[in-house]
Amino acid sequence: METLSYGQYSLVYNAFSFTFATMAATTLFLWLGRSQVGPAYKTALTISGLVCAIAAYHYFRIFQSWEEAYAVKDGVVSMSGYAFNDAYRYVDWLLTVPLLLIELILVMRLSEQETVSKSFKLGSAAALMVILGYPGEIATDNTTRMIWGTLSAIPFVYIMWQLFAGLGASVASQPDSVRELVKKARLLTFASWGFYPIVYMIPYTNLGGADVTVGVQVGYTIADLIAKAGLGVLIYMIAIRKSKAEYGEVAHA
Repeated sequence: METLSYGQYSLVYNAFSFTFATMAATTLFLWLGRSQVGPAYKTALTISGLVCAIAAYHYFRIFQSWEEAYAVKDGVVSMSGYAFNDAYRYVDWLLTVPLLLIELILVMRLSEQETVSKSFKLGSAAALMVILGYPGEIATDNTTRMIWGTLSAIPFVYIMWQLFAGLGASVASQPDSVRELVKKARLLTFASWGFYPIVYMIPYTNLGGADVTVGVQVGYTIADLIAKAGLGVLIYMIAIRKSKAEYGEVAHA
């Protein structure tokens, strides 16, 4: 752990606090929003809300760990002697990243066989991507970090290929009212997921130790907000529009 300035400490502290609140609020919004969509889309909103609920819990624990890792007195930040537990973030990703892909597949309402097949393939690839990335994240040298980061990029590329090539025909078959939203959800997933490798590579730069710590924590936090809360709202909008198109009236149940 690096000694931080008060401004650096506060930036990360506030980012964690804001993200916890956002994830918790989005969870409630999505779960309460289930009453506004048709039966075929309730599961997608349930999973989307679950993603944010899991993230909210882990950001609360990350926030606690950050507080414990540093002592602040009279505007001076010093290390408390307790290590910051960054493993919470990877546990969160191991649970939520596969679910993010599954919620996108579910809201598209593909055939049962295609839904199960794509959910299994993409979910497994997502879990493998997270597992392979963790040894590099905790490595103390950039060579080890690069090796594991490269290995993690293999399932990442497969997932991106599936999102654009594998789901291309499925996106084209969506109702006109939601086709552009589905495309935006797919692009948002690509953009936010593409931000994670950039943050992962921050230690390769010429930034100092404290700047690396802040950059990594804030960078991952921004990516999580977009990938989970941002995508969750888009999933809700898609479900609402498809429910109106397919059921005539917005369902209340």
